[in-house]
Amino acid sequence: MGVWEIALLSFGGVFALMMVGIPIAISMLLIGLSGIWLTISERTAMGMIGQLPINATMSYELSVLPMFILMGVFVTRARMSEDLYRLCHGFVGHMRGGLAAATILACGGFAALSGSSIATAATMAKVAVPEMRRYGYAEGFAASAVAAGGTLGILIPPSVILVLYGIATGTDIGLLFIAGVVPGILAIALYLVAIRIAAQLDASCAPAAPRADWAVRMHYMRSVGPILLLFLAIIGGLYKGVFTPTEAGGVGATGALAFALWRRALSLSGFVDALLETVLTTASLFLVLIGALVFSNYMNLIGLPKALSDLIISGGFGPMQVILMILLIYLVLGMFMESLSMILLTIPIFFPIVTAMGFDPIWFGIFAVMVTELSLITPPVGLNLFVIKSVVPDLSVGQMYRGILPFVLADVARIVLIILFPAIVMFLPLLAQ
Repeated sequence: MGVWEIALLSFGGVFALMMVGIPIAISMLLIGLSGIWLTISERTAMGMIGQLPINATMSYELSVLPMFILMGVFVTRARMSEDLYRLCHGFVGHMRGGLAAATILACGGFAALSGSSIATAATMAKVAVPEMRRYGYAEGFAASAVAAGGTLGILIPPSVILVLYGIATGTDIGLLFIAGVVPGILAIALYLVAIRIAAQLDASCAPAAPRADWAVRMHYMRSVGPILLLFLAIIGGLYKGVFTPTEAGGVGATGALAFALWRRALSLSGFVDALLETVLTTASLFLVLIGALVFSNYMNLIGLPKALSDLIISGGFGPMQVILMILLIYLVLGMFMESLSMILLTIPIFFPIVTAMGFDPIWFGIFAVMVTELSLITPPVGLNLFVIKSVVPDLSVGQMYRGILPFVLADVARIVLIILFPAIVMFLPLLAQ
């Protein structure tokens, strides 16, 4: 068999194992090891499974993951999501579509601290959906605002996916974090525009709430002020080169612990539970990383990246055509996979091709994350929509599909903008270098 037939069978094998309930990490590991065994030898495959986990997990750069995960756990246990939402509600809730706008703003703030789309969507759904229901928002639109806001979790730094992308490609993680700031702000701005337009076209889907007085606003400002200052300190420290990403993770985790203790939200048992949750989450991420590395080594062994590169050259495809093809592939994969698996499975294949065509590794990292964000909210299998459905079971998926359209269009506009104007992504990293 040729390269394409073997690659098709291998990817089909991964998807088949996933369909019968085997986790993506184990699926990639099994297919990768089996392929190496059959292609070279049993000895090579067993040697790889013995060495690769050690080599992969002993990377110093990976130590940033548990630190940022722990920071997110502490912040979540301090119930900051509720205060963030109430703060944003107090400032913009009185406008038409204001509660949906408050949801986006609060998701942006929480995402900056949790680094996870699923965690952001699940946490904010518990807070924001009941409040929007209370004020008469269309249920599909309310849930869609949370689903879209949740996607900010993998872009706004510190982002777990950007860390893993940086490790997999050798790209500077600190610069990736800095590069995510402006696109993250742009995402929030475009979502707010989408909400405003939707509210103008149909006032009944997003009515205004009562105006909050300044005393209430200041109360919530004081309650979340320290943790927002911590986020600014982390990003500012990275931008100015005061500390490395790993050191930033330590600062973030320590600051979040102090914040949780200050709010008296963390008992000794809660502290132990937070550590255990961090260990379990980190271990699951490491397992996915190991599985992806084994599978990508197998793809390199059979020559898939070279075959793709030769196809692009012989077909005369230009850089923009390649980027559009990658966009379509991610949208299809988004129907079956979550964002982390998509990035780890595809980046080893796409990265050599796009960098050979002149695309900056930092720009491509942000582009890839933004496209996987879009796949999290696009029907028929937008993962964030189903996360919210699991948190608020009486919501109709059909209503969410209708309500998500303005946010999908906002994401498409954002992707088009960074393709046409790469400086949106590269402006801050170039200043920081």
